[in-house]
Amino acid sequence: VQLQASGGGLVQPGDSLRLSCAASDRTFSSYVMGWFRQAPGKEREFVVAFSLSGGSTYYADSVKGRFTISRDNAKNTVYLQMNSLKPEDTAVYYCAARQRPSSAFLVSSYDYWGHGTLVTVSS
Repeated sequence: VQLQASGGGLVQPGDSLRLSCAASDRTFSSYVMGWFRQAPGKEREFVVAFSLSGGSTYYADSVKGRFTISRDNAKNTVYLQMNSLKPEDTAVYYCAARQRPSSAFLVSSYDYWGHGTLVTVSS
């Protein structure tokens, strides 16, 4: 599956932004989706993901209560709603897809990655 993330940009602290990730595969609903991010000079880190069953979501502590993941299988798209953005949220955000019953938190669990979209939070 090919993934295309979009929606990044430059925003001020406290602003909101919604990222989208469109998938090319019509079997999109069979993929477990997640979002990761990578700040300059840092390793890629987990942000949020659905559970394998899709019935639960997992959030990094740093974004809990501010970010929300959702998906629209009819549009083959997963979203990341980001509210109350902070400068430390500045990063390239990547959507990722997996089908294996592996940990939702690990980069290595995901087989497919989008190219990323840059989010910059600065006043």
